[in-house]
Amino acid sequence: MNGPVKAPMPARQRKIIHIDMDAFFASVEQRDKPDLQGHPVIVGGKPDSRGVVAACSYEARQFGIHSAMPSAHAKRLCPEAIFVPPRFNAYRDVSQQLHDIFSEFTLLIEPLSLDEAYLDVSACQRQQGSATLIAKEIIGRINQELNLSASAGVSYNKFLAKIASDMDKPGGLYVIKPEQAQAFILGLPVRKFFGVGKVTEKKMHQLGIHTGADLHKWTEPALLEKFGKSGSYYFRIARGIDDRPVRNQRQRKSIGKEITFGSDIVDIEEINSHLQELSLRVMNLLQQKNQTARTLTLKVKYSDFTQITRSISFTDAITHATDITQALSELLTKTELGHRPCRLLGLSVSNLNTSTTSTIEQLRLF
Repeated sequence: MNGPVKAPMPARQRKIIHIDMDAFFASVEQRDKPDLQGHPVIVGGKPDSRGVVAACSYEARQFGIHSAMPSAHAKRLCPEAIFVPPRFNAYRDVSQQLHDIFSEFTLLIEPLSLDEAYLDVSACQRQQGSATLIAKEIIGRINQELNLSASAGVSYNKFLAKIASDMDKPGGLYVIKPEQAQAFILGLPVRKFFGVGKVTEKKMHQLGIHTGADLHKWTEPALLEKFGKSGSYYFRIARGIDDRPVRNQRQRKSIGKEITFGSDIVDIEEINSHLQELSLRVMNLLQQKNQTARTLTLKVKYSDFTQITRSISFTDAITHATDITQALSELLTKTELGHRPCRLLGLSVSNLNTSTTSTIEQLRLF
């Protein structure tokens, strides 16, 4: 998908970023429903049911609430908590928007869940190739374009980048350089090690292993004896060794572009001008990727952060920007654009297919 496989880069020359959204589900709810902002919000089942907490805001976490906790217990800890049911379609939409931002920096993106992903930016030339500045730019883009907060960890492997992203939450950026790695690992409690769950932590404690320094003293055969195949992994990460590549296994389902305005706009002529620009940019992406599409989606975020999408599907593939602009006239009638202030416009195409040579030549002729 991404061309021929190249020889792997030396481990300590890789530049890996782990992006982790802050209180993702709850933050999306607070963003989309401003009356929830500043309040302890719990996404999950109702407290009078057998439901559990799927996610909670930082205001709720101050009461000791955490994910997977029974909702009834969470209610006892924080009687004023506001419970909202999860909206997974909304979270998936935001996750796709995150992926679109990531893809402007690298194609080596490995999603771990809706709200976190590894990025290998070793070949990225943005920000003079500085992974730290790239991570800072990505965090800023997420904040500006999606009105959400993200934290990032930067290092030369996945293990350290993931740990780093949890060091300065929320909205933080933490960097572990190769020369800092060993000292950092030696002082780390084993519960912070990715891959060490509660059961393994308890077993390690029984063996006198409480920190990275304790783990570093063990030989690989001894760890294999106690932990099976995982012993080799523990032996290596105690020495800062993690050669796992960032694997892009996610198939793009849509292609799109968005514009976030510095100040809200309401003039319909200005809106149409921006939509024409977006149409050209989306068609350019389709051509670059040798793909066609049959569905067009218009996204609008109004000044109060209310977000809507309107879609239309075609019998024939979209082959020119005018196909998009002509369809937009119909989609616009299903919005309040021109009457209600708007802070973001987005266009995306989906139902993608790889173009035939003749189709690509036709696109180029236009």
